[in-house]
Amino acid sequence: MVVRVDTGVRPFLVLLRRRVRGCACPACTRIVRRTIRPRTPSLDPRLRGETIFLVCRGASPPNNQTGYSFFPISNPYFSTDILLVHPRGLGRPTAATTDRERIPNLIATRFSARQCAILLVPALALAACSGGGDKAQGKAGRGGQPGQGTPTVGYVVVQPTSVAMTTELSGRTTAFESSDVRPQVTGIIRRRFFTEGTLVKKGQPLYEIDQRLYRAAANEAQANLQSARANQQAQNILAQRYKPLAEMEAISKQDYTNAVATSRQATASVAQTRAALETAQINLKFTTVPAPITGRIGRSLFTVGALVSATQTDPLAQIQRLDPMFVDIQQSSGDLLALRRSLGQNGIVATRAEVRLTLEDGSEYGATGTVEFAEALVNTETGTVTLRARFPNPQGLLLPGMFVQAKFAQAINQRAFLVPQAGVSRDAKGNATVYVVGANNKAVQKKIKADRTQGAFWVVTSGLNPGDKIITQGLSKIAPNQGVKPVPENTAQKIEAPKGDSSGGDSSQKKAG
Repeated sequence: MVVRVDTGVRPFLVLLRRRVRGCACPACTRIVRRTIRPRTPSLDPRLRGETIFLVCRGASPPNNQTGYSFFPISNPYFSTDILLVHPRGLGRPTAATTDRERIPNLIATRFSARQCAILLVPALALAACSGGGDKAQGKAGRGGQPGQGTPTVGYVVVQPTSVAMTTELSGRTTAFESSDVRPQVTGIIRRRFFTEGTLVKKGQPLYEIDQRLYRAAANEAQANLQSARANQQAQNILAQRYKPLAEMEAISKQDYTNAVATSRQATASVAQTRAALETAQINLKFTTVPAPITGRIGRSLFTVGALVSATQTDPLAQIQRLDPMFVDIQQSSGDLLALRRSLGQNGIVATRAEVRLTLEDGSEYGATGTVEFAEALVNTETGTVTLRARFPNPQGLLLPGMFVQAKFAQAINQRAFLVPQAGVSRDAKGNATVYVVGANNKAVQKKIKADRTQGAFWVVTSGLNPGDKIITQGLSKIAPNQGVKPVPENTAQKIEAPKGDSSGGDSSQKKAG
């Protein structure tokens, strides 16, 4: 009969890793090799299946070759006692030192052959008891504890459905249009025509710069133009008079040529003075500074009487158009790359969904927006790509520079499963797993891919089949391949603890406490 060994704590496993080739005990014992896994992996999720050696009855004489110490240990974490196998000559095991407080009953010593024979008697008695327990366990379902009934678990049936791949990212608001009010001529500000913080319209006068010098320059340019036109007229008449005289050879051809050239120079002078007049008129017009766009104007950075110039760096004021508004959203370049790679695979299609905002005070913004575009470059400092969304802002609630949270769907998975979060757990490597009701009502553990949540559900993209029954209640009472009694989660029946454990807790812990 094989001695039952329940162990889930690493120090026990460390003691049993060496291969046992002989025994100093009577010939009625022998060493066999078994591979087990921790029954309660939640105590230490890093544990893996270990190869250990157990004691059996019915040994052969060759096992009496080397000395080994056999002694039973009461495990405070499990209901079944443990029979430790400790090779002689290895000294006190140091692997268990760190967990001495957790396992106060751990014994590490060497025994003589006579002592070993004495200790083997209760060990064999334990083996007989364990054999009977295994039979009872077979009735209770694999993985259950002796004397307990089949645990009742609640399940939900999952089917593939279309799930929006929702993303929530941070961003900042930006004005739809923004323009600096700057002077284009040099002069002293004489008047200001607006009230700070009000709405101004495109072309509305905002400032007036001293016009006297520019008006005088315009008048001078006008006079120069008139003089040039008079000179042009005189030179044209002279050239016309010289033409017949040159044909009769009354004057030299050179005189006629000079008269024609002078007439053309007068025409060019007219065009030049006309351009100077236009420049002077434009500069005179620039003395009145208008609003470049329609929007809300901020504070004036220069007052009446200040000297301004066209080359200064500071603007006179700033105007921003606040309806509509832009929201610049930052998304990791890696996430965006993974999304684009997944499009067209496993039923994932792109979508142009609405964007919803959460404001700084936690409230939801009433209007929805749309994503306009994504920039074609990655910010080397932050490793993000900027997405720009557009929102209506008729009431002016959104102001430039506000921090917001944007929630929107970038794609739709047409073959995803929604699994309640209570039914999903993680293994030692961080992989998501679920328990599924398998054949003969066995709890089968499956690895799934669940990278995002939607409300109270995990969005599972692989690892499940349509119609799978996911166990969501009573998970603390089951182990892989254990027999269960499944009931729908939405029934009124209460998920009961296995029989023999009225407290609803782990009976092994109850016994150890």
